[in-house]
Amino acid sequence: QVQVVESGGGLVQAGGSLRLSCAVSGLTFDDHAMGWFRQAPGKEREGVSYISRGGTRTLYASSVKGRFTASRDNAKNTLYLQLNSLKPEVTAMNYCGADASGSVINTTISDVRYWGQGTQVTVSS
Repeated sequence: QVQVVESGGGLVQAGGSLRLSCAVSGLTFDDHAMGWFRQAPGKEREGVSYISRGGTRTLYASSVKGRFTASRDNAKNTLYLQLNSLKPEVTAMNYCGADASGSVINTTISDVRYWGQGTQVTVSS
């Protein structure tokens, strides 16, 4: 049974930082491209960052490029997202997802097969 568990969210002031983690079990972690996604109230889930199976390639939404950094530790089956210079508009539930397409890296949200329950990030002004 695949389990995806996010952690590290919280309440932070604008300009602050957080580090999100995503622990994955029940699958061969380095066989899967991974991504971080967020969903604000009343909005659709959107991609934030994507990381390749080996962790050598990353892609980011333009709104977070230069402020967020994705990484993964395949020995620990864990994905990370460092969030810096946080702004109130990024307040959302953040999810990590495991891609099922077999691609080295993938930005297609519909290809995500395994989702966690999410971790809330709230940025106060």
